[in-house]
Amino acid sequence: MQAIPASADCVGTALPDRAAARPGGGAAAIEVAVCVVGAGPVGASLAATLAAAGVPTAVVDSQPLPPMELPAFDGRAYAIALASKRLLEAAGIWACLPNTPCPILGIHVADGRPGEAPSPLALTFAHEELGEEPFGWMVEARALRVALNARLAALPALRVLAPAEARAERRPEGATLRLADGTVIHARLVVAAEGRQSPLRRQAGIPAARLDYHRIALVGAFAHERPHGNVALEQFLPNGPFAQLPLADPPAEVVRAQGGVPGGMPEGLVHASALVWSEPRALAERFLRLPDAEYARELDRRVGGRLGRVWPIGRRWSYPLAALHAARYTATRLALVGDAAHGIHPIAGQGLNLGFRDVAVLAELVIEAHNAGADVGEAALLARYQARRRPDSLVMLGATHALERLFGNDLGPVRLARDLGIAAVNRIPPLKRFFARQAMGLGPNPPGLLAGRGLLPG
Repeated sequence: MQAIPASADCVGTALPDRAAARPGGGAAAIEVAVCVVGAGPVGASLAATLAAAGVPTAVVDSQPLPPMELPAFDGRAYAIALASKRLLEAAGIWACLPNTPCPILGIHVADGRPGEAPSPLALTFAHEELGEEPFGWMVEARALRVALNARLAALPALRVLAPAEARAERRPEGATLRLADGTVIHARLVVAAEGRQSPLRRQAGIPAARLDYHRIALVGAFAHERPHGNVALEQFLPNGPFAQLPLADPPAEVVRAQGGVPGGMPEGLVHASALVWSEPRALAERFLRLPDAEYARELDRRVGGRLGRVWPIGRRWSYPLAALHAARYTATRLALVGDAAHGIHPIAGQGLNLGFRDVAVLAELVIEAHNAGADVGEAALLARYQARRRPDSLVMLGATHALERLFGNDLGPVRLARDLGIAAVNRIPPLKRFFARQAMGLGPNPPGLLAGRGLLPG
């Protein structure tokens, strides 16, 4: 795992967590243009993007941020599309990553069953078919948190308040957020980035439609014998998709910790991949409890022997699979981003990237308004944000739902039809390029931050 040299833009003081004190005691009010509630990857990236452009911004989170950097090998990783990487570069976050992400240079899509060879009618993508840049990069969850924390601490236009609970009051003339310690934040715009259970969305009375897939996603990492060649595998199985995503080789200490003990990892497994594996709830819960050796056998039945011997490394994670879509993305002085606005099936690996598209659109609108001296939380700006983001999110929600339904069917005629469809796409270059560009986040008319044009000048 290659270390990235630290950038001066990543070296700040410790994350600030409170307002300055008034001379007579108590906390002074904080005046900002935007207050982001939720410092996960989407909320923190939005806050960093705005502050990097000189927009006075605050970000509030109920959890302390430094503990999220703990060095224990996590196993979780994000597939960051090319367009999303451009956003993170513009915000100064990418340069703060503690190690070099693993590029995704190829994608292999196939139909199959556990323990059987995948269908020969497959769909393969190579990055050279579209240009020199990879489809995306695999970034470990902990590494992204380290980068976000470093960047947040280095931005003079940003205040970070965590851990802190905020109570928001939104009025046509502006918004006020009050923290439990008495700190008051005055903002023109509040952004809800607190996830699918968003309290701000509920407070605003915005309903959200939900769809339970009655599946659980198993998430983690595994070591393997053969190199992955920077190729990602999407295997469609009867119980749900199985994705293998290339990672940088695991640290030597991880290999030592899991090998060399009775029943431990076999020698020679020096390569690593992340996994996202969907199963019905009862079956997923049983797999999560399996000893490593039995879990490895189940992994091998799904990977299909293409990576040689396999062995789980790091912690096993899981979460229920469900889709969510908010009835609207805005309210008075409020914008929803990321999972607060939408949640999709991970079948295409686009959930976080969809949130980054929210960030790019909202940030550009806010930066432009701020530079013009306009109100960054006015109704007209929020209407433009919703008009640009909601259709794209609905299309992605519908597409991932359709894929889940199509590939979750094990009937013979249906399997044959979809295998023929996969093979047909593989033989039609324009259609294949369309799907490849979608995977890279390069849809029609992308915002400048996703197209690589950087931040708007102040």
